[in-house]
Amino acid sequence: MTKVNENHRAKNGNVYCLSLPLILLLIYLLVFSACQVKDKNEVVVYTTLDQIFSEPILKKFQEETSIKVKALYDTEATKTVGLTNRLIAEKENPKADVFWNSEIVRTIVLKRKGVLSPYYSPNARNVPRRFKDSDGYWTGFGARARVIIINRNLVKKDQYPRSIRDLINRRWKGMGALSLPLFGTTNTHALALFQLWGVEKTRDFFSQCLENKVQVLDGNSVVRDRVADGLLKFGLTDTDDVYLGILRGKPVDMIYPDQDSLGTLLIPNTVALITGAPHPENGKKLVDYLLSDKLEETLAFSDSMQIPLRPHIRRPSHCPSLNELRVMDVDYESIGEKAEEYSMILRQIFMK
Repeated sequence: MTKVNENHRAKNGNVYCLSLPLILLLIYLLVFSACQVKDKNEVVVYTTLDQIFSEPILKKFQEETSIKVKALYDTEATKTVGLTNRLIAEKENPKADVFWNSEIVRTIVLKRKGVLSPYYSPNARNVPRRFKDSDGYWTGFGARARVIIINRNLVKKDQYPRSIRDLINRRWKGMGALSLPLFGTTNTHALALFQLWGVEKTRDFFSQCLENKVQVLDGNSVVRDRVADGLLKFGLTDTDDVYLGILRGKPVDMIYPDQDSLGTLLIPNTVALITGAPHPENGKKLVDYLLSDKLEETLAFSDSMQIPLRPHIRRPSHCPSLNELRVMDVDYESIGEKAEEYSMILRQIFMK
């Protein structure tokens, strides 16, 4: 009888020893599965487009899809470069699903570093070839133009500067401005000049800007504000910054520069999927949403006034079409390949 009880206790003991780890494992799997279900209903996006413009769009996507959007925005002074470096640092353990960049060159840098994953969105079919990657790594939409902002109270209309080279015209000494060309769209603009003019001519141009007392400011919106407040007569900035100033009743006008020569640089938004994204399917849905006709039309009519890349997209009368502009003829991929080399030259000029 004693032997039977001991065997029974031993069997019960063995069952108990095996069951406890098994129970704990089952509990862990249930909790993990629940977390996974929760995580599947979100998308993480890093964006450099000003939060005032991008946040309402992301909220609308969340409302329409019920997919929770977690967005990381960047600052005015270091935008694009800051998030680019973060994505590179997170390459082995990606946190983001989508990169919505308000420019294009750093997106191409990320492609070259293996951070982006190809995705051919069905909504990218009508995007012109020059504004999308042939292998599907990125697609452009809603472009801004690099323009001259002028204080119309300080400059007569028939004397408006109409070229970026007016920054080095001694007539305008100490009266012009641009943002530091190491970040954002001003960096892209500078890199485009390296491609079109060559290293020596571009280096000379920016050196002459400093000699002509051009003010180098912390961002495009700062350039706008200095001109709008009458502290400067003109400067280089983006269409969205100028248009926002106009809406606020500031005494500013906008000129699309070099329409009789070099042309005006267009810088599209770009969107890309991240390699190893934690929520790739939701990431694709967000990419599709950003590349939709509806969204590009929304951007054109918004306070950021972004120029549609597709001719059939409806736009307001104050927003030009691509057919109305002489656009700077640049190869964005080639600019991206040389971005680090040319940016080093710019640092040597502006960070002395």
